[in-house]
Amino acid sequence: MEPVFADFSTTPAQLSNAVVTHHRCGIAPSHLALGAGGHIKVDFTVDGWKENEEAVVTVTVLGTGAPMDVLLNGKTLAERLAIPADGGHSDPRDTVLSAPGDLLAAGTNILEIRSPEGSDTLLRLRAVTVAPAHEQDQARHALAARAANRSVVAFSAEVRAPGTTAWQPAPRLLLHVDLGESALPSQLSWRTADGSEAAIGLRADLTGFLGHRRAADGSVTEYRGSLAERWAYPEGTAGARLHRFSTESGHDNAWAPSGELRLLLDDGGALLERVSWTDRRGTTASIALSGVSPVAAPAVRQPGGELRDITRTVEDVEASDEFAEWGEVAENLLSKSHNKWLAHEDTAELTFTFAQPAAVAAYRLTSGNDCPDRDPQVWKLQGSHDGSHWTTLDTRTGESFRGRHETKEYQVASPASYARYRLGIEGNRGSDMTQLSRIQFLAADAPFPGPTHGAADFTGYRTTLGGDPVGYRGTTVPGPWSATPGQQEGQEAGDALPKLLAGDLGETARGLDEAARLIGKLAVYLKNS
Repeated sequence: MEPVFADFSTTPAQLSNAVVTHHRCGIAPSHLALGAGGHIKVDFTVDGWKENEEAVVTVTVLGTGAPMDVLLNGKTLAERLAIPADGGHSDPRDTVLSAPGDLLAAGTNILEIRSPEGSDTLLRLRAVTVAPAHEQDQARHALAARAANRSVVAFSAEVRAPGTTAWQPAPRLLLHVDLGESALPSQLSWRTADGSEAAIGLRADLTGFLGHRRAADGSVTEYRGSLAERWAYPEGTAGARLHRFSTESGHDNAWAPSGELRLLLDDGGALLERVSWTDRRGTTASIALSGVSPVAAPAVRQPGGELRDITRTVEDVEASDEFAEWGEVAENLLSKSHNKWLAHEDTAELTFTFAQPAAVAAYRLTSGNDCPDRDPQVWKLQGSHDGSHWTTLDTRTGESFRGRHETKEYQVASPASYARYRLGIEGNRGSDMTQLSRIQFLAADAPFPGPTHGAADFTGYRTTLGGDPVGYRGTTVPGPWSATPGQQEGQEAGDALPKLLAGDLGETARGLDEAARLIGKLAVYLKNS
């Protein structure tokens, strides 16, 4: 019997040897929410089944005290089975049910999970598996292996200062750690080149994390995150700070090849300098990257040296206000056209997020097309790694433009590498509106010789569960690398009831016969939807 599982912790759902339909069911990012009278049906196939065999059905829910009915081929396995409330927590909880062999049949089978009529509590389903009793872990292992394949994870993050109650948004955390063992991380700690540090523990299903961080200025905050997106490598890594290393392990002063390490850990701040982690198999590693350009010593402009325009690497701009009705929005500031940005206020803020941290050595402002009294006169340019803590890089007062569409350049005395820059306009030349036509950011060419960002090797150690620590070192594999996804996402069905659940079927069929059978089932459901 092939493993049967349906994992609803991601969108689309991850399915193996299964087609799922649903009724009165909400699709949340980490589960299916069944209201009273709602149900799902898992349509799966069994080959060569014997009546004297026994199967095990495992239903994983987020503990809510909600009852459920479980039926296999129309026969009841559990009726109004109450899942005990978990004190307000939402940890996944397993319910294991025995299915007598005579309830299963060679060929098509239907497993149905219902939220009983009249239930006043949502039944939140996380996953369902079916496996022979003598191999009851088979489906769970297959599910875990599929989850491990989706090892590129993005979290929405928040921070909270000690003694306060309100959480504040923080840059997203993007991570991927793979030693070639298909084992997801359980704990991580890291330090970046500006001195910032963080440590987190990850939920077993990778739907969130909790930890702490210390910013470059020494301030300490609580740190937490919730799952935003998840991909199978190399999806999700395009344009990210991905490291790939050819590694070696040291035993008794002798080094031997130990596979490839892929490492991606981006918290929106400076470049990674050191990282330690423990994975689900108990392997622990700690590495220090060499060749990372320190933030405190960025490239500086040499006498007669050239500056290069890095404005095109800005991937987002936000304004405290903009005149959207006339199309005079902040995005116009990054264009070479004569369109402008206009704010309905005499003070304003513009925040620019770069694809990679950059050391701005100079910046240029271009005045608008009219109304000189709207020109900025007093402002500060600031830099930040996390969007919360800002360092002032340049301050200007009493500035003026002699004409319309005039461009003026301003030097930054001490450039440093930041992921975000903010232009805080504190006053203009008398109007109740503020405008600019264009902003450009410039950086000095990197000094030579010297290391380049991202071109880092590492040295460290690693320890397997119950083993002794051994030396661990890596050599950078030069990029760029292929970004061709390895799996395909499922297709959504129509809106008629019952609805076909969108799912990733990339690994659900292991042979031509299974593929033909599943395609046939999908065709029937799509035809009738």
